Amino acid sequence: MYDYISGPVAELTPAYAVVDAGGVGYFLNISLETYSAVEHAAQAKLFVHHVVREDAQLLYGFATRVERELFRLLIGVSGVGGNTARTILSTYSPAELQNIISAGNAVLLKNVKGLGLKTAQKIIVELSGKLTGLETGASAAVAGSERVEEALTALNMLGFSKAAAEKVLRSVLRANPAASTEELVRLALKEL
Repeated sequence: MYDYISGPVAELTPAYAVVDAGGVGYFLNISLETYSAVEHAAQAKLFVHHVVREDAQLLYGFATRVERELFRLLIGVSGVGGNTARTILSTYSPAELQNIISAGNAVLLKNVKGLGLKTAQKIIVELSGKLTGLETGASAAVAGSERVEEALTALNMLGFSKAAAEKVLRSVLRANPAASTEELVRLALKEL
């Protein structure tokens, strides 16, 4: 029904954004990935997925078409609803998620809060062949994920928990996409 909503950002939190489009404020549920993309913007253009349920009509907003397409693929998997898909996209960037699904890494995918191993495996089985047409800069993400894995191993050897180190490394990589493994470790140590 809606493709995108564009206008001034009237309100923004990590969970939702209100975009004023022609005097009407649209409440859009967003992921942390989208929040990061529009955090300092006065104007935003969010691609929309409209969900009509018996008890509610919900709008989900995304900074990119690729993120919206991944959301749609995720909610197409039995047992994955809108909030679970949004949590997955808040935990992993579209490129990281594509790499996880392509590699069949259910253990890494189940690190998403509220997602069990069986559902993670189901997502991988159902989506593994459907991600080929999505453009997310996957080659850069592969290099980024390799550096993150190396940095994560180094931080684990230094005694930091895997979950805490992984979370910090993802935020460091987002802020410094060209950082080497050594730079990632050094920057992560400042935040841990």
